[in-house]
Amino acid sequence: MTATTDGSAGALPPRTASASDTDTDDPVAAGGPDAAVRAMRRATDFLLARQDAEGWWKGDLETNVTMDAEDLLLRQFLGIRDERTTRAAALFIRGEQREDGTWATFHGGPGELSTTIEAYVALRLAGDAPDAPHMARAAEWIRARGGIAAARVFTRIWLALFGWWRWEDLPEVPPEIVWFPRWVPLNIYDFGCWARQTIVPLTIVSAQRPVRPAPFPLRELHTDPDRPNPARRLAPAAGWEGFFQRLDKLLHVYRRVAPKRVRRAAMNTAARWIIERQENDGCWGGIQPPAVYSLIALHLLGYDLEHPVMRAGLESLDRFAVWREDGARMIEACQSPVWDTCLATIALADAGLPADHPRLVQAADWMLGEEIVRPGDWAVRRKRLAPGGWAFEFHNDNYPDIDDTAEVALALRRVRHPDHKRMDRAIARAVRWTLGMQSRDGAWAAFDADNTSPFPNRLPFCDFGEVIDPPSADVTAHVVEMLAVEGLAHDPRTRRGIEWLLAAQEPNGSWFGRWGVNHVYGTGSVVPALAAAGLPAAHPAIRRAVAWLETVQNDDGGWGEDLRSYHEEEWIGRGASTASQTAWALLALLAAGERESKAVDRGVEWLAGTQREDGGWDEPYYTGTGFPWDFSINYHLYRQVFPLTALGRYVHGEPLGAWTVAPHRGS
Repeated sequence: MTATTDGSAGALPPRTASASDTDTDDPVAAGGPDAAVRAMRRATDFLLARQDAEGWWKGDLETNVTMDAEDLLLRQFLGIRDERTTRAAALFIRGEQREDGTWATFHGGPGELSTTIEAYVALRLAGDAPDAPHMARAAEWIRARGGIAAARVFTRIWLALFGWWRWEDLPEVPPEIVWFPRWVPLNIYDFGCWARQTIVPLTIVSAQRPVRPAPFPLRELHTDPDRPNPARRLAPAAGWEGFFQRLDKLLHVYRRVAPKRVRRAAMNTAARWIIERQENDGCWGGIQPPAVYSLIALHLLGYDLEHPVMRAGLESLDRFAVWREDGARMIEACQSPVWDTCLATIALADAGLPADHPRLVQAADWMLGEEIVRPGDWAVRRKRLAPGGWAFEFHNDNYPDIDDTAEVALALRRVRHPDHKRMDRAIARAVRWTLGMQSRDGAWAAFDADNTSPFPNRLPFCDFGEVIDPPSADVTAHVVEMLAVEGLAHDPRTRRGIEWLLAAQEPNGSWFGRWGVNHVYGTGSVVPALAAAGLPAAHPAIRRAVAWLETVQNDDGGWGEDLRSYHEEEWIGRGASTASQTAWALLALLAAGERESKAVDRGVEWLAGTQREDGGWDEPYYTGTGFPWDFSINYHLYRQVFPLTALGRYVHGEPLGAWTVAPHRGS
């Protein structure tokens, strides 16, 4: 890449107008391995062909069938379930069932009890008979694993809405917690933003305990239909589990004596909190779970379906639906256009697309238009911090995230934008906001600073997923890389982040991946960041990471890691090779100076050899993480953007030498 006089990042060696041009005088074709160059150019054309006319990219965000089942249950509860939607959702849910009758939460994973229960109930709503072979297999498997009584709390809440489970047998979540000041343990800001947005409406649902007429019984899902929830012995009072179990019993008592005026006032406060956080497009936080519970909560408080808040919320949920060619309807848990667009921009720039290419300028324009310049919930802990960042979704102004902000800044620096002053101002705001969101330990989390209370995870109510937002290695790495590119590698705050990363390295040489699967993702994020910040390739931490990656490379030359690595140590770094995980490993190795190594050669060969003729890659495996192990994501664009980035850096070299704004590279 070349430097520009206006301070923006310049282009890699000039290319002709066509990304797939293979003239022999092209320095890329002359200097790089032919297979890698061809794969890179096909992938470039593939990605360019999928850019929206407005400048953004968005791949499907695939999770599991609980999204589709809960969408049908919501529509049943509100009385708006229609035949077309039901038929399409059922077609998708049936298509995801495994031979043993179960549903998993990720490709190739084991059957999961709560997911299987919710899918089964959704198919019952669609008219599938309980004695149909596929349904009988599912019910038998459910009973063998404890039935409904063994399901997670959120599944039992959905069933309680129709009388299939008793509200009395669920943990109590009083709406009065919305009044807790920030210094009181278990105030709503002790929870991660995704949990906070879900819990506040659920306090209303828990207080109201609604029951709609059940369209059919579910006796076949209990181990003993006459005793669906046998009593369980409490844990010892001396431990945290026992303490919170007894606290829950006290909250059940409080429910019976709570003054009605106080409870009504608390629910109204919660409703105002919910409505104030509805986005312009009608959604809440850009994600599905808060939306469905918010709609139920507001409806219980008297908001009819034609109320503007309700109508906008329902319309936003419809936009989460992906209709497939076979007529099936898949619900996305959220949408990822900002994330996909910044990653695609980085990939194309690193693959040699000129920095002033109209497509990159268009993408930069769109990203600049998505900047969030008003305070959100993050300001509860950072009251005097000026806003300036990006969210993950189309609309999520309340919750910009640090990861997207760092990657958008890195993407914008790769574009020669005609209004470079506008771009510089936006990046300066992002840098200031990101630095202000640093946690006390020197690292960065995704959405909030110092969201590390130990108490929320111990609540009986919180038996699924992560409910706090502590700092992570992958987010911290992306921030460190961004700060280094902005010339702040030697800033004390950046050095604290680097120190945190070095201390967080696992004994095997890898880093844990919070938002991607798993140690391959963490390592693929951290090593490029350390290199960008000036750590030499000979640094012991980088050498340990290289050695680990070489150890876990698959025999076929690729890398893969199964989601079971989150709770089974033998799976760490192990799994079927995937395009995105192979690319992450290559990004780390290339940053560590291993371009000429056998491991890199084999990884590049695997990417080139598994690429489809159209320039894309197939990847049924889930390599994205919502909650480690509990909620997994298949980002359909990961299989395109990360391999292209890796191939581009293999062919062109690391992009860091082009950053005129990063003068502090060195030891």
